[in-house]
Amino acid sequence: MQPPAIPPTRRDVLRNALAGTAALGAGDWVRPRPVGAQTARKYLTVGLIGCGGRGNGAAHDCLEAAAHLGNVDLKITALADAFPDRLESVQQGLAKKGQNVPKDRCFTGFDAYKKLCATDVDIVLLATPPVFRPLHVAAAVAAGKHLFAEKPVAVDPVGCRAMYASGKLAEQKKLSIVAGTCLRHAAAYAAARKMVAEDKAIGAIRGGAFWYCTNRLWHRPRQAGWSDAEYLIRNWVNFNCMSGDHVVEQYIHTLDMACWHMNAYPIAAVAIGGRARRQTGDQYDQFSIDYEFANNVHVHGMCRQVNGCWGRANQGELWGEKGFVAFPGTVTDASRTKLPLPKLDWHGNMYVQEHAVLLDSIVQGKAVNQVRDVTDSTLAAIMSRISAYTGQRVTWDEMMKSDLALKPSAADFEGGEVKAPADDVLPVPGKA
Repeated sequence: MQPPAIPPTRRDVLRNALAGTAALGAGDWVRPRPVGAQTARKYLTVGLIGCGGRGNGAAHDCLEAAAHLGNVDLKITALADAFPDRLESVQQGLAKKGQNVPKDRCFTGFDAYKKLCATDVDIVLLATPPVFRPLHVAAAVAAGKHLFAEKPVAVDPVGCRAMYASGKLAEQKKLSIVAGTCLRHAAAYAAARKMVAEDKAIGAIRGGAFWYCTNRLWHRPRQAGWSDAEYLIRNWVNFNCMSGDHVVEQYIHTLDMACWHMNAYPIAAVAIGGRARRQTGDQYDQFSIDYEFANNVHVHGMCRQVNGCWGRANQGELWGEKGFVAFPGTVTDASRTKLPLPKLDWHGNMYVQEHAVLLDSIVQGKAVNQVRDVTDSTLAAIMSRISAYTGQRVTWDEMMKSDLALKPSAADFEGGEVKAPADDVLPVPGKA
């Protein structure tokens, strides 16, 4: 089975990558038209599942998107999180913006997502750790909710297959699902992508290289009284079973960008990786991946989370028969002459733009379903991790058939059967 072709169509790090864009300067970022000016106003209600930093950001981005569109009256009316302290923090922040979520619509515990999905909200924002995404998406789709789902959408192949199934059901129900692969909603990247993938400005792609090299993310020391489940959730970015490792959780942005521009996913990956600095969790510090695409096209990917090192985030290059593209937002011909990029009538903040797409699709009654794309990118990233952990060449076909399901699973948290993996115990290539 060949990977599908893509149909045409951490915040500060991403913003810093965009800030250096030369091809689209501040004056070239066209302010999007007020889509809502052409349609009747619509009242929509939103529930947030996952009240960490990303969830809090998504809630405020959704509110800003509604204000930007101009034809949506949006209220956040329900919150859910495993822990009361996280929920209360978001609740208090929203209240400062006039979004007063009553206590009887604030749900905590590992089954809180079920209670929120049982409410009358129109839209659910999912920003829990990735291990929960397939379960929570399935519950929300079953309840008939439109969705914003953060990336990645799984940590293993079994979870990816669950996502594909939910995507098909959402399509049947005419529900919109927008994914948090935010670079697809960044004007500089999208303009370059149009030229490369649709207009064929640089011809057939012959190779490329992409990078997401940055500092290590946070770690929270275990506190007295924490269960294994609480330790894992509060440190989810440090454990493979929770995040998929950073090659899945963070590097997915870069890999998704590459595949989107190429209109293809890799048929195989050979990766190496290792750990030099971390002492907590069970993830690698760095990965280097050779992606094999059809027609013997190879693209190199690199990601690292180590402090004090050279950094480059969400940048890359593709080399074509007739030219060259450097991300974000520079396309040249064979003589290295820069080509003008199309101007996109989008919001200048990609995090707001993705919510604007979701809201506008609901208002217009034209469902948007990004499940296949984000799940394909998630699976390609998982393929990278498995190759590095095992030391083997791993193919797309093997991933589609794999029965790998990491433990603990999302269901284990509800069942109270969670045992945290040991810190600083890693897979050994050739033995894993």
